[in-house]
Amino acid sequence: MDLFFGWRTAVLAVAAAILLPLAAGLWISLRNRPASRTLAALLVVMTGVFVPWLIGFAGFYDRWWWLTYAPFSNALLVPPLLYLHAFALVYGRWPALAWRHLLPGAVQFTYQTAAFLLPTPLKHRWADLAFTAGDMIAALLLAISFVVYGVWIIRLLRRYRLALSQERSDDARFATAWLTHAATAYPLLAIVWAGWLLVDAAIPLGYTGLMPLYAAIAGFALYLGIAGWRFLVLPFPTLDALRIPEISSLPGRDWQAQGLEWAGRTREGGWHRDDELTLRRLAALLATNESYLSRALNEGLGTGFSAFVNGLRCEDVAAALAAGDPRPLLVIALDAGFASKASFNRAFQRRYGRSPSAYRASHKP
Repeated sequence: MDLFFGWRTAVLAVAAAILLPLAAGLWISLRNRPASRTLAALLVVMTGVFVPWLIGFAGFYDRWWWLTYAPFSNALLVPPLLYLHAFALVYGRWPALAWRHLLPGAVQFTYQTAAFLLPTPLKHRWADLAFTAGDMIAALLLAISFVVYGVWIIRLLRRYRLALSQERSDDARFATAWLTHAATAYPLLAIVWAGWLLVDAAIPLGYTGLMPLYAAIAGFALYLGIAGWRFLVLPFPTLDALRIPEISSLPGRDWQAQGLEWAGRTREGGWHRDDELTLRRLAALLATNESYLSRALNEGLGTGFSAFVNGLRCEDVAAALAAGDPRPLLVIALDAGFASKASFNRAFQRRYGRSPSAYRASHKP
């Protein structure tokens, strides 16, 4: 039988041609190495997931039947690698005994390899017996894995974003928006992937029926790889370093008054205009410690560190706009200490309930 290279093969081949060099570049990257190498492994695994369809649409399995059970696709490795990548990004390392997370994928790979090495007549009989049941079991395990690791990833990223907002004023620089988008895309991928496989196991959809699923997997892998390449160059603060030590309660301390005093001194000193201001730096400027400052902000003023500093920056921008400052909004925002236009727009909308441009328009004579 002749091979046929149609548009389906072309789409998946282009995705693989981008993903594999991207994975190689991430593997040799010197920045955030644990997270970079985990993401590289994830991209290779996700490429392997759609390789059987890439070569299947071209007619490889019809021409060379012995390729059946070739261990290209190990989908059970995808959810744990997604979790390990998020963990490495947040902590700068893998968790203890991380290899246990990879055991289901290793079992799947071992099973496929053993079936692939069977003599061809025996492989024929085993495929007739086990294909449908094996696909159903794999789809169920994948669905469970997506749910469990999805919950862990979302909790981990929420904890990291909260810790960043309590410690740094430039928390938006560390790809928190990207982490949020990834956490949102993850359950969508899980629903589409596991759901489509379960439907296919019950009612076979055939090669063409599964093409949208594998195109979606390739697209998600490309998104992860390109976004990861952009953001992994940042020196992400680790979650361990962001944790603020607890202190015992101090009876009689008026944290609200203390917070108001320190807020006034911060405003007068213009310290909030430092776009890399941290809790530690501001505590040193105020001649106090991080724990006291954190408590004064959270208990006294009812706000986190990032929201407090960005609120002062928004006040500066609002004062400039009310005074008729003709400079572009971004220039005013950068002078006030914001690191990006996106973080400025979000903070200003949250503080004043309208966009900066609408605020400026309302103060024009």
